[in-house]
Amino acid sequence: MATDLSVLSRRDPTTLTRRLGPVVASAGPRRDRLVFSLLVLLAFVFVLAVVAWPTRVPLVALAPFILLSGLYLPHRHLVALYIIIVVGLCTAAPRLPMGVTAVTLTAASLCALMVMMVIVASSRVRVGSTGFHGENLFVDLRDRIARAATLPGLPSGWTAESEVHSAYGEGFSGDFMVADRTHDGRHLEVALVDVSGKGREAGTRSMLLCGALGALLGSLPPREFLDAANTYLVRQGWEEGFATAVHVDINLDTGEFSVGNAGHPSAAHYDVGSGTWEVLEGGRGPVLGIMHGVSFTRTHGTLDMGDALMIYSDGIIESRGHDLTEGTDRMLGAASDAIVRASGSVAEAVVSSARSGEDDDRAVFVITRR
Repeated sequence: MATDLSVLSRRDPTTLTRRLGPVVASAGPRRDRLVFSLLVLLAFVFVLAVVAWPTRVPLVALAPFILLSGLYLPHRHLVALYIIIVVGLCTAAPRLPMGVTAVTLTAASLCALMVMMVIVASSRVRVGSTGFHGENLFVDLRDRIARAATLPGLPSGWTAESEVHSAYGEGFSGDFMVADRTHDGRHLEVALVDVSGKGREAGTRSMLLCGALGALLGSLPPREFLDAANTYLVRQGWEEGFATAVHVDINLDTGEFSVGNAGHPSAAHYDVGSGTWEVLEGGRGPVLGIMHGVSFTRTHGTLDMGDALMIYSDGIIESRGHDLTEGTDRMLGAASDAIVRASGSVAEAVVSSARSGEDDDRAVFVITRR
């Protein structure tokens, strides 16, 4: 038994800011006032040092101080500090031995830096964060999506693998997957979802849907999963809140499976007897989030020894200038070659074969009965 998952592999969740964030950017009004007072004191010291020793402490030495204060101070404190710095610059400038042009250019550069940091701080006000808290929040949410897609351990005789890659290597993907063992561990349920948009555009909707749909796995009979997902999406009322999805329920004791499809590319079944892949065209329904009261039929089948089942997102088979039939044939060819070689990852081979390349989110899940 082997399971493999590659989720947004270009991004390392253990970033430097995440490790340092809780230490250097902890929240709290008392901490903010203390830091503000300390930085005001340092601003006065800097200005006095520039006036007292202009050849040893150049005016540009204020730049790192301006940058750091912009990262760690709340917006209102930052504006107050920068006003104090500007007043100090205006007071110190006439006393500097530098030429008027040099002083003017340096002061203008520092003011431009302050304006830029105020803009950055203003963007953090929208999420109510200071310092690196905003980044840490998104890193944690991204990691939750990755954990939800982690494949559970499977009994002897089954192997599963998956790949999820975002467009242009961004940190968030419009494709996500949730998987879990249900029915006392006798079944494996997997849902692969493609949210409207791609990359960062769809990332926030993916985060919300991932938690909601993950909670539905095992909580409802498989035939009701897509119905409940559709009801949830319609209730959100998002302007571009539609999504496609494919849901698979596999009985790990008997190999029987069912597939529900909501506007998603059809699943593919590999028959070891004939050595070919077959696209399961039945059981298709409309995309999620468009209309109330939609029912989704399911396609049923059985995985015998050596058979495989594959679900994938449209980024695998779609590409500009090529039709879906060509993309599907290319995908199935790559999957067949990987199975025949019996070495390497089928999911990785399928993702690598996608013509869309970095232009679209790509996801695939493959389960094989040995």
